Amino acid sequence: MAIKLGVPSKGRLQQSTFDWFGARGVDLARTGSDREYAGAVKGVAGVELVLLSAGEIPRELRAGRIHLGVTGTDMVREKIPLWQESVAEIALLGFGYADLILAVPKTWIDVDTLDDLDAAAAQFRRDHGFRLRIATKYHALSREFLRQHGVADYQLVDSQGATEGTVKNLTAEAIADITSTGDTLEANHLKALKDGVIHKSQAALLRSKSASTNEADDKILKALLDQLTR
Repeated sequence: MAIKLGVPSKGRLQQSTFDWFGARGVDLARTGSDREYAGAVKGVAGVELVLLSAGEIPRELRAGRIHLGVTGTDMVREKIPLWQESVAEIALLGFGYADLILAVPKTWIDVDTLDDLDAAAAQFRRDHGFRLRIATKYHALSREFLRQHGVADYQLVDSQGATEGTVKNLTAEAIADITSTGDTLEANHLKALKDGVIHKSQAALLRSKSASTNEADDKILKALLDQLTR
């Protein structure tokens, strides 16, 4: 049996993960073509590299099918209910920064805060007979944030891509989405609420609390974590 390490299968998050591990003496690399999800680990024995989408890694950690994983803190909190019972956050990695924010059309000149949004949502329901729609793929995080801040009279609508375009396409009135530069919000004539940051995300190294190990695995895992966090 080997310690299974799940990392993002492509993109800047994968390269930054490889760089972070490499700087600590653990070399990660893809093997085969870009279409093959296979990899290799050098610099430490007994570790198997598993390439997954960033969104799959929380699921695999929770199920105990991988021992360690790298993904965004937003993904962990969104996809694992009571996440701290299932995974341990070993280290924040200092890359993959992005904010999950609430945004509304720039034309809503009187809506700049959550209190404004709450009032606008109530007025919207009176005017239109249905609740204001907020497009997002982060349902759990958005719902809890809005509950904590007393925002009512809204409905979340699912968006798995191009969330910023839902307002222009008239399928939502507001959005809750990840942004790193704000450029896409600007291009779609949206503005973030001043107090509307739901979660400030970055990449993290996480350990599954349910993945099975034997005595040899525990030694490998301890040696690896010591090397990565010293």
